[in-house]
Amino acid sequence: MSDAEIDRVLRYLTEHRPSEQSLVGARAYVETMVAMEPPLPDVAITSVVLGGVPAERMVPPDADLSRTFLYLHGGGYSLGSAKGYRPFTSRLARAFGGVTIALDYRLAPEHPFPAAIDDCLAATRSIIRDAGGDASRLVLGGDSAGGGLALAALLTMRDAGERLPAAAALLSPWVDLEGSGESMTTRAALDPIVTRAGMHVLASLYLGAGDRKAPLASPTYAVLDGLPPLLVQVGTREAEYDDVTLFAEKLRAAKVRVELEVWENMLHVFQMFPVLSDAGRAIDRIGEFLRANIR
Repeated sequence: MSDAEIDRVLRYLTEHRPSEQSLVGARAYVETMVAMEPPLPDVAITSVVLGGVPAERMVPPDADLSRTFLYLHGGGYSLGSAKGYRPFTSRLARAFGGVTIALDYRLAPEHPFPAAIDDCLAATRSIIRDAGGDASRLVLGGDSAGGGLALAALLTMRDAGERLPAAAALLSPWVDLEGSGESMTTRAALDPIVTRAGMHVLASLYLGAGDRKAPLASPTYAVLDGLPPLLVQVGTREAEYDDVTLFAEKLRAAKVRVELEVWENMLHVFQMFPVLSDAGRAIDRIGEFLRANIR
């Protein structure tokens, strides 16, 4: 990865930063962030409803229709959409080589915790039910808050004694709404996307006065044993770097099979910026990991 690539992304983020600090401006900014390039033209996209939740179904050429990847977008539980994420999720769909579902879960503050988790559970259970109760051909994934949602769904299903999806890929997952890691301070100047102040605003929109250390809101405080294999990707420019790497250590201590990939000089959810050569390589790794863990 060249310095010119990362500089191009940083310029793009700066040029499109909203002029006013508002939820409307932030939502528009996130839609712009993931749209540096258009969706892949050969990935077929249709609207679907899973468990009462709207979503987009993506099918690349020569897809294996027997396997499904349910993807949960990021955006601090208050931002982002399946439509806005099309450029990114179409590339994930191609790497996965199966059916990829991008879920339009409800957003805070209009729909606070646990509405997004309920939507993820409804969609996951719907996919498994349609497969005759077989969860082994389903995998989950998500970036940032979407990674937290994937974990919350897995933890809830585990505690209920349900069959779990075969694996999950977590991209810069938001696992601690407090942002307790030292890198929130030491790497703040390196991260153009995540700040502690911004994190706390989004956490308040999502939780209100609720406990930021509640396990389904901040999975780093959960009991983690019994989860399926997990791929965790994080960049060294991330303010959340310590939160993510500590979480991976906790997973290992809980005997969860986790593959932690640290990407040098990469920023928060760098995978969504196709101008970065490492983004393509990371997406390929996600596809490889998920395919390898589907039984």
